[in-house]
Amino acid sequence: MASARIIVTRPAREAAHWVEQLGARGHAATALPLIAIGACTDPAAQAALAQARAHLDSYRAAMFVSGNAVECFFTKNESKEALALTNKAPIAIETRAWAPGPGTVRALLRAGVSRDCIDSPAPDAMQFESETLWQQVAPQVRAGDRILIVRGCAAGAAPGSGQGRDWLARQIEQAGATVDFVVAYTRGAPHFTPEQTALAHAAAGDGSWWLLSSSEALAHLASAAPGLALHAARALATHPRIAQAARAAGFGHVQECRPALEDVVASIESAG
Repeated sequence: MASARIIVTRPAREAAHWVEQLGARGHAATALPLIAIGACTDPAAQAALAQARAHLDSYRAAMFVSGNAVECFFTKNESKEALALTNKAPIAIETRAWAPGPGTVRALLRAGVSRDCIDSPAPDAMQFESETLWQQVAPQVRAGDRILIVRGCAAGAAPGSGQGRDWLARQIEQAGATVDFVVAYTRGAPHFTPEQTALAHAAAGDGSWWLLSSSEALAHLASAAPGLALHAARALATHPRIAQAARAAGFGHVQECRPALEDVVASIESAG
């Protein structure tokens, strides 16, 4: 009996990786990104991003909220900061790169950052998120340090309203350090093609598994495919908050699992 199709809803770059990995494990997977990633075009945000790149070595650490944050931060960086971050510069640079999960780690490695400079939750962590990351990096932070958080903002929103890691910022500040935020990209709802709309409607009722890794993505699904009937749809949520949002969105069956390939595969195979 053929396994059910898996609908991967992460942003396009991450979704492509998951589709490839799931395919290698013998599972039919299709990307249906529910978060559209774009460049931040606001002049003030661009200036702040350039400033952060130029002074990266003044920070104790730079926390990248996602692989997209890494990609967009280093897009116009002609290796100067990457060299500094990987300690390949002629002088000693102590800046650390913090990553909440394996996808961000992969993006940092692609950008040229040495694995020795990257801090992230352990591969077997129950969740890949700020809370788990903080357990790893808290001992690094000292009073007077400066920490940079590279994040995104909602498309059309003011740059100062970036999304991400306010909880982490509070922990850093309570440790006596200063937090600077910089916006590297925008996050918005996708505009489905007719083919994607047809895929969404088919997957809602044919037994496909929807792999959900963001509550924001669920809100986008409602706007991208209004009127979608989800009472027969199956969702695999990688966090309890996402599972709750999936039930609220109308998914008839919601299952939770760790946000790791092995756990996703095991959950789907055990469910049949």
